[in-house]
Amino acid sequence: MTKPINQRAWFLVLPVLILVAFSAVIPLMTVVNYAFQDSFGNNEFFWVGFEWFEEILRSERVHDALGRQILFTLIILVIEIPLGVFVALHMPRKSGTWTSICLVLLALPLLIPWNVVGTIWQIFGRVDIGLLGYILSSLGFDYNYTQDSFDAWVTIIIMDVWHWTSLVVLLSYAGLRSIPDAYYQAAKIDQASRWSIFRHIELPKMKNVLLIAILLRFMDSFMIYTEPFVVTGGGPGNATTFLSIDLVKMAIGQFDLGPAAAFSIIYFLVILLVCWVFYTVMMNTGKVDG
Repeated sequence: MTKPINQRAWFLVLPVLILVAFSAVIPLMTVVNYAFQDSFGNNEFFWVGFEWFEEILRSERVHDALGRQILFTLIILVIEIPLGVFVALHMPRKSGTWTSICLVLLALPLLIPWNVVGTIWQIFGRVDIGLLGYILSSLGFDYNYTQDSFDAWVTIIIMDVWHWTSLVVLLSYAGLRSIPDAYYQAAKIDQASRWSIFRHIELPKMKNVLLIAILLRFMDSFMIYTEPFVVTGGGPGNATTFLSIDLVKMAIGQFDLGPAAAFSIIYFLVILLVCWVFYTVMMNTGKVDG
């Protein structure tokens, strides 16, 4: 006689499902509802179809924010990925006290909350009380991130590099540690150069790890909000108004809930599409390597 399968363990998943429903599914349904309807108040809605989506796709304001967002993300990836690999290559390979100290120091910026990072750099870059602003002013540089667009961009980029390069370093270092010593011994016998070792041994073995690092850094940099908002508030002018900041201004500042809902759905679909592309590339790369 077959013993009946006990399915009561699924009840343990219910709290998680309820939490996800309240934190993700229900808000998403609300956003979709606002994206296709309009309201004159009193909780009365009427159908407008794709009107808000057409407005967002034709908006020069959104186009400008998208251009700034893409530029920021590209700069971040171009700086942080090579820099993270470079640091990982120069870290000690063998386990020991020095390796542990390096790993702890690298992990410290990742443990700091985003709003605290923004506050640190907001104070750090001020000309009157900030160390960075004071030093640059003393050296003769006309530095003021609250009034100069270029200074604001430089400050935000350096802040992000300081905050997130450690993630790339740790991922790259994990990939390097997974390479068997036999590869290095064979390269030593063949008298391979340092560049040949990196190109033919380390880089291929780090390929999947680097794709994950690029994906994570793309997602975070493309959705960045807290740090630039705390430091510059999107200014001076709209110089650092990225997509997330523009979306919040539209939804909360102007209370245009319909366009903001359509904006957020388009925003979400763009990120989802890019993540799907990265995932497909990683899966195909894994099959080829296998």
